[in-house]
Amino acid sequence: MVYGFDLIRGTGGSVHVLDSSPAKIRTAVEGSLKRLGTDHIDLYYQHRIDPDTPIEDVAGTAAELVQEGKVRYLGLSEAGPDTIRRAHAVHTATAVQSSYSLWNREVEERVLPALRELGIGFVPYSPLGHGFLTGALRFREQFDEGDWRRTSPRFQGENFQRDLALADEVRATADEASATAAQVALAWLLAKDEHIAPIPGTKRVARVEENTAADAVELTAEQLDKLDNLAPAVGSDESEKARRLIER
Repeated sequence: MVYGFDLIRGTGGSVHVLDSSPAKIRTAVEGSLKRLGTDHIDLYYQHRIDPDTPIEDVAGTAAELVQEGKVRYLGLSEAGPDTIRRAHAVHTATAVQSSYSLWNREVEERVLPALRELGIGFVPYSPLGHGFLTGALRFREQFDEGDWRRTSPRFQGENFQRDLALADEVRATADEASATAAQVALAWLLAKDEHIAPIPGTKRVARVEENTAADAVELTAEQLDKLDNLAPAVGSDESEKARRLIER
């Protein structure tokens, strides 16, 4: 069971407070255990780094929760290499979760090398680029009112149109591999490292089955090289406010 803490939500689900103080972590874990009807959480994530709480205090509290049997492993989300090292020095970090895909490769420069050095697993969220890499998104009009992608810089105007070339290249590779574009995007991630475990989100059983089958897709060296060298996506995929909560 995977769960997390430190984003305190207000009315309408909006995030309005970051709080990773030891007292708040303990309050969060007790609430999670009660709601989930269990006596422990397997992997407990700090969802975003709280600048007002030293990461050493966060890791130290996690260590206490592990000793008490309430948590088994510590995870960090959107943490940079310096933060990861400091936390890991206090208590072993088992996994780090960040956005990573053919659509967003920022973690390759600093985060992934640090994780390999420390022996920490990596959990890429949004491995399909919020649906973009499936090739199904061609027009902004496809987004419903209220869909956050309508305001994302990467889904706007010229950025969106230019990035369609990236999605088309993924689709072309999928045709060569007799797979779907989503499967190719996931297979590319899986080929990067045996300690990478993507977590694509979906609402449909058919998509779960499709994504799971990506494990059987074997891309050739030439196909992997082609994907590695695709032109990067244009524009930020997060709002300025969201980016302030991210370390890469």
